[in-house]
Amino acid sequence: MDAQITAMARPVSCWSLPQQPLRWGVSMKFDWHRGPINRATKIDETYKNTQNVRRFLTSECGETFRFDRSFMAWIKSGVPRNMGEVADEWVRLRKVDVET
Repeated sequence: MDAQITAMARPVSCWSLPQQPLRWGVSMKFDWHRGPINRATKIDETYKNTQNVRRFLTSECGETFRFDRSFMAWIKSGVPRNMGEVADEWVRLRKVDVET
């Protein structure tokens, strides 16, 4: 009984957030604006073409990297699984354009 009273008598900070248990299979949304991006970064439904993404792709593909509408649509189509595949596809498409 004393333990229940002590637990109830503790002050509750207005700044504390309720703790929610972690659930398996639920992932946090990736912050495309500030999150660290590497070749293994998975593309999810929250993907955005941000300056952070542009910096990563410029470092992977070179200074000639540019977004275009068809490439952005391909990224959001669900085909690529990670940023490495996105960079590889951009390079592949540019090689095809040069060869034809």
